[in-house]
Amino acid sequence: MGDESEWIKLPIDQKCEHKVWKARLNGYEEAAKLFQKISDEKSPEWSKHLGLIKKFVTDSNAVVQLKGLEAALVYIQNAHVAGKTAGEVVSGVVNKVFNQPKVRAKELGIEICLMYMEIEKTEPVQEELVKGLDNKNPKIIVACIETLRKALGEFGSKIVQLKPIVKVLPKLFESREKAVRDEAKLLAVEVYKWIRDALRPPLQNINSVQLKELEEEWVKLPTSAPKQTRFLRSQQDLKAKFEQHQATGDEEGDDEEDDVPVVDAYELLEPVEILLKLPKDFYDKIEAKKWQERKEALEALELLVKNPRLESGDYSDVVRALKRVIGKDSNVLLVALGAKCLAGLAAGLRKKFQTYAGHVMPTLLEKFKEKKPLVVQALQEAIDAVFLTTTLQSLSEDVLAVMDNKNPSIKQQAALFLARSFCHCTASTLPKSLLKPLCAALLKQINDSALEVRDAAFEALGTALKVVGERIMNPFLADVDKLKLEKIKESSEKVELVHGKKSNASKEANVGATGKGCSASSSGDKADASATRTGVLSKKTSANKSAGASKKMKAVVPPSGPSGKGKKAVEIKEDLSIEVCEEQAAAILPATCLQQLDSSNWKERLASMEEFQKGVEATEKKSLPCQALVRMLAKKPGWKETNFQVMQMKLHIVALIAQKGNFSRISAEVVMDGLVDKIGDIKCGVKAKEALTAIAAACSLPWTAEQVVAMAFAQKNPKNQSEILNWLAAAIKEFGFAGLNVKAFISHVKTALAATNPAVRISAVALLGVMYLYMGAPLRMFFEDEKPALLSQIDAEFEKMQGQAPPAAIRRVAKHDADEEEATEEQDDEENGNVQDLLPRTDIGDKITSDLVTKLGDKNWKIRKEGLDELCTILNEAKLIQPNIGDLPGALKGRLNDSNKILVQQTLAILQQMATAMGPNIRQHVKHLGIPIITVLGDSKSNVRAAALTTLNLWVEKTGMKEWLDGDDLSEELKKENPFLRQELLGWLAEKLPSLRTVPTDLGHCLPHLYSCLEDRNGDVRKKAQDALPTFMMHLGYEKMQKVASKLKPASKDQVLAALEKAQAVVPAKPVVPTKTSSKSNAGAARPVGAASARVNCASANDETDSFKSDAKKGKSTGVASKLKSAPNKKVPSKPIVKDDDDRSGPLFIIIPNAKEQRVKDERALKVLKWNFTTPRDEYSEQLKTQMSSCVAKWVQDEMFHSDFHHHIKALTVLLEHLENEIEGTVACLDLILRWLTLRFFDTNTTVLMKVLEYLKLLFTLLSKEDYHLTENEGNSFIPYLINKVGESKDVIRKDVRSILNILCKLYPASKMFNLIMDGLKSKNSKQRAECLEELGSLIEVHDLNVCQPTPAKALKEIASQIGDRDTSVRNAALNTVVTVYNICGDQVYKLVGNLSEKEMSMLEERIKRSAKKPSTVSVKQEEKTQRPPGTNQNAGMPRKGCEDVPSKLNQARCNNAQSASESTHTIPREFQLDLDKIENDNHAGRCELPDLVQHQLDELYEPVCIPEPKKSFSFSTL
Repeated sequence: MGDESEWIKLPIDQKCEHKVWKARLNGYEEAAKLFQKISDEKSPEWSKHLGLIKKFVTDSNAVVQLKGLEAALVYIQNAHVAGKTAGEVVSGVVNKVFNQPKVRAKELGIEICLMYMEIEKTEPVQEELVKGLDNKNPKIIVACIETLRKALGEFGSKIVQLKPIVKVLPKLFESREKAVRDEAKLLAVEVYKWIRDALRPPLQNINSVQLKELEEEWVKLPTSAPKQTRFLRSQQDLKAKFEQHQATGDEEGDDEEDDVPVVDAYELLEPVEILLKLPKDFYDKIEAKKWQERKEALEALELLVKNPRLESGDYSDVVRALKRVIGKDSNVLLVALGAKCLAGLAAGLRKKFQTYAGHVMPTLLEKFKEKKPLVVQALQEAIDAVFLTTTLQSLSEDVLAVMDNKNPSIKQQAALFLARSFCHCTASTLPKSLLKPLCAALLKQINDSALEVRDAAFEALGTALKVVGERIMNPFLADVDKLKLEKIKESSEKVELVHGKKSNASKEANVGATGKGCSASSSGDKADASATRTGVLSKKTSANKSAGASKKMKAVVPPSGPSGKGKKAVEIKEDLSIEVCEEQAAAILPATCLQQLDSSNWKERLASMEEFQKGVEATEKKSLPCQALVRMLAKKPGWKETNFQVMQMKLHIVALIAQKGNFSRISAEVVMDGLVDKIGDIKCGVKAKEALTAIAAACSLPWTAEQVVAMAFAQKNPKNQSEILNWLAAAIKEFGFAGLNVKAFISHVKTALAATNPAVRISAVALLGVMYLYMGAPLRMFFEDEKPALLSQIDAEFEKMQGQAPPAAIRRVAKHDADEEEATEEQDDEENGNVQDLLPRTDIGDKITSDLVTKLGDKNWKIRKEGLDELCTILNEAKLIQPNIGDLPGALKGRLNDSNKILVQQTLAILQQMATAMGPNIRQHVKHLGIPIITVLGDSKSNVRAAALTTLNLWVEKTGMKEWLDGDDLSEELKKENPFLRQELLGWLAEKLPSLRTVPTDLGHCLPHLYSCLEDRNGDVRKKAQDALPTFMMHLGYEKMQKVASKLKPASKDQVLAALEKAQAVVPAKPVVPTKTSSKSNAGAARPVGAASARVNCASANDETDSFKSDAKKGKSTGVASKLKSAPNKKVPSKPIVKDDDDRSGPLFIIIPNAKEQRVKDERALKVLKWNFTTPRDEYSEQLKTQMSSCVAKWVQDEMFHSDFHHHIKALTVLLEHLENEIEGTVACLDLILRWLTLRFFDTNTTVLMKVLEYLKLLFTLLSKEDYHLTENEGNSFIPYLINKVGESKDVIRKDVRSILNILCKLYPASKMFNLIMDGLKSKNSKQRAECLEELGSLIEVHDLNVCQPTPAKALKEIASQIGDRDTSVRNAALNTVVTVYNICGDQVYKLVGNLSEKEMSMLEERIKRSAKKPSTVSVKQEEKTQRPPGTNQNAGMPRKGCEDVPSKLNQARCNNAQSASESTHTIPREFQLDLDKIENDNHAGRCELPDLVQHQLDELYEPVCIPEPKKSFSFSTL
């Protein structure tokens, strides 16, 4: 008992660590009681025992350990900090508890593990349990398996990760211990409950007896999906729901089954590397002449691709070999075998095969010409496997290319492929833009002469109908007759979709509309759905048949559903006889009106037209028979009407009918000839255009425009042709550009440009200008063959449109059925599409011959260069190309690795050309050609890397970033330990990622390699990795990145986590998702978002310019005002301006106290980059943007840092507008503004540079009036870059720069200016050196030698060294500057300039002799200043500080100095001279009262003066 007395009074924590087991036992018991008493889970008491929990479970005494386990369980259940101990405690449980013989210990250990899972620590628990499966003790293995099984059974597959469990199952079945195998069997059964057949592939290689036993157990399992019975702390709502169901005994609804995640067996498999396992002679054998050898190679490959999951790699050579076998091998058995290999490869790689899908699709489709079932079946399997690796969108062009093939087998199999592909689609993955061309091709095939082709087309159309619903398919089936529609409906009912959509026709409309398959909520909804369902597929009513004389069925329109609102008269979309038209017209028009239509008296015809108009206006829209009325108008005299008044009324009525009724294309065809004939008429042309516009609104502009333009150019009337083109140009602006047949219009425009009539040519050029707004630069490519004079007119028109945004569409195509809203959305989608997709493109696939590919791969570099030159010629001739480029990707990929760097650069140039020519379709080649471009970023030569980066950015501009971030390609590139590649790639990602709203999850694969870059031995790589961290965190989140970092080695882990903490503070905000304006609420502004915003910005900029003009007229700076007057005024819509004002209200600058001083401190402490560079790098721009984010309005930043120079001009315009009103904010952010202006100095656009200089002149003028003086930080970060622009080739720029330097002398000390200008003499630009010398001469002339820094002697020696320069202007400027010094100090100048060569000295002496200036008196000197002609000095016209503004006292002092200098033979030492410039520029007026003395008038000297008390001020004695 003596021992007990020692520990009985110890605190609990000390008892738990005591050496005596009884003490520990007592400590654990007391701890358990204490833990149960603590009610607050966040109590600080929990943290005191945090480090003891592992000791609770790992106690060496079995009895004590039981108590410790009980205490640990209570702790984990109640403490909020318990999660921190998960890893170490579970590890202790696995190693020290599961091996205990006591059952209770094992149960407590399992419960502890499950409790950790309940408090959201599933990952570390599962990780430790899986580690325990590798333990040598079978007891531990069995306990770990049992724990995993219980966890899965209670928490479900959403919480417990199945992949690591399935991965170890085969190994467990191979164990020697029966207990392990039996427990593994139970675990496999439990896993099967959750994922079903997905478990079969991973276990296919276990012992057959074991597999049979498992099969027997699996069969016994219930078919219903298992449910989660234990819930996490964050799932308490689910727990309450589950308990409620348990209490009431109700079964949970079928919708709960959706909670069970669908597990793909593919994801559970380990990838197999097969490229290294290929026979060494595989590529030789597969090209062997003997078919047996080719078969051997294919059989070896087939064996490898049978692996369900393949490791990613470069399979391009394998795919190319298989493509050759399938396409060219004469042995059909080998073709079938090759197709099987390709199918296995696609199935094993899945998404990673997407790179190769576009290359093999044409070959597979073309090979369907083989009719042997063995080959056809293998090809079908292959093409289906390829489809599953990519999207139908990317394969659609290849399929459409063979839909018109002459071989019926190819057409049949293409249609069947579409049918099978549609089964895998949903309404969202089968958009209208994709469905439209596919349906058009299939509709041609339903009229094919071959029965099998027709049946396949019906099947495909039926499947599409089943997927998207009848409402979306109706427009595409408008011209199909009723029998074929019935057959399509029949096929649709037989289809079973992969996504489990039932064949229930009553739900088709709802599924098509919502994509969710929701049933109708009311009987009325069901009735509407039924009506919609039967619309397209219903027969015509007998009433329409008996009406007689129906000629050709144009469309079948759905009758109205039983809504109870009365009958709805629908426009009959078929040709009606004249009798039927008269009957229908008589129902709404008076008899006299119809009788007088063909009267010989024009007054009666005019009266008839008036009654006709009244009848149309009085009739309801639903009851207006449009076709009948327009046929009545076309009756004799019809469109040959001679009286212009009657004709104007007739045209007006046509427009009225088109606007008011359900106007069909049949009705439009009746009147269109007459409208085209009258559009060139002087009196009726306006009415004809109005009627055409109304028809375009009713029948769509693309169709109307195509018809009328073709009619106009079929005539020979140039007036009609000219006016049609003018109307089309105006209509495009009103309706937008979506859906227009660009190829046809370009053909007609070329015809118009070749016309002899100048009016037609002018109209054609004007139309091209409008088209340029929407199509941009690619439009010009189609007119490069025109005559130079005509081409110059086109260029001039394009130049007018440069920088303008397309106008907002103010008209919409009218819709006359229940699908109006859907059609509007479709039109919005079309308008938002890429207009470049409308451009006609050339297929160069036939020109990419095998000879060309062989040349590109030749061993001789000269032949390889010939191949590249030939390819370049092909691209130049084609201009715009289709994505079909044959075997070219593989050949070009090889050239990117060429040992000859010149060929690498040429290849990169070709890839740039391809991106421009192919447009957005280049995305198909990203994986095969784009990723190798990234590899080139690792080249050791900087020029090659720069070319690769340019190419990469151009490709991304065309494709977007999604294709580049998908898959493991980027992570594989980042994995390479190439410092150049890593730093370039990380810099590129850091630039691109902040602009993305979402990224694929595959980006997370780059994290381990990103972390390794943080520890790279190369400093630049580490810096780039640190810069990239915030951009990765922006998308992946801190938690996910921390989770990946926690798996690193301890040494690396700490460093990476510290970097993550630092990066978390500077994570950029994600871009805001642009909101789409509703077309109903604002029809006038309904247009593509990007174009609309650009127009708003443009309007804002114009308004701001206009308002600044009025302000500038009143202001003092007349030069700026005069420039702004010349800016063109533009009318802009009022609505966008109101919106723009709402969005951009408030000041441009936010004044933050001491922010400028803090930025200076940060730069001095090297916390940020010092603003000193030869060429600005991206990090400088990003740093400036970050600094501006807190003090400059967001929308202004967007303009300032936009990649387009037009936005820079807008930003400068806004700064000019707000300058006078926000002078305080401008001063507060002046250092940032000046730095941004220095970046603009490096732009190549002259307009931007002129705008910058204009802003600077006004800015510095206002600052000088405000008596502001630049700080040293502001001057040093701006003036050197301004001095660099003084050497510009354009005189107007140099003049503005000199003017700004002149103003700067009032804001910045002249002595410091002198130093900065002296640095400008180091430039290689001779014009800059000459201008700098002129500036130095002016400074010396104004401020005397005191301005020379560091001393006059050193400065003059540097200036005199320029006398020997090669450039004449530099020599003259240097001589003039030295002469200026001579005029000040006389012969002393020879001593100051130092030793010169004999030639230079003679030049100087000659120039001094010729100089008209004499250093005798200052009066002579000043007289010469005022009378000096402008040609003597380029700076003569610019007033310098000190010429007019220097006070008279200072001038007098200078006179005295100059006179004494001329009388004495020596110069006063600098330290004894009075620094007049310092006095003049002294900011602290309180300490120097000299300016006040200057302002006294002479009369005041006679007044009595009181002697003031002594102050710190200048006395005349100092002078």
